[in-house]
Amino acid sequence: MSRRLPLILLFIVLVLWLAASYGLRYGFMEEARWVGVCADDASRWECSLRSSLGWMIHFKVLGWSALAAALLGFVVPARAGWSLAVLALLIGLPALALYNTTLAVFAVVISALRLVRASHR
Repeated sequence: MSRRLPLILLFIVLVLWLAASYGLRYGFMEEARWVGVCADDASRWECSLRSSLGWMIHFKVLGWSALAAALLGFVVPARAGWSLAVLALLIGLPALALYNTTLAVFAVVISALRLVRASHR
């Protein structure tokens, strides 16, 4: 098995995750149909989920979480740091798609740098 195979598989998963995040943004948060449905009947569970996601976007929960995980992943050694960097990417990519770009861009860059850093054995 190639040493690069895990990174290639991770890259494919992250691209699919980013596509799903943009699907959530344009298919659920910005879709005119959902705006109308939630204006008429705000008690539906979909509207509650949409509202909660809106509050998470407003308070930049995803961006701050991704940045915290990226910074921790950058300083924690070995497998734990690598795992935190992957977690930061998994949180940071939806943050990029869901309007938290200021914080998420730093988290994604720091995480990517941690993932490609050579490990010391």
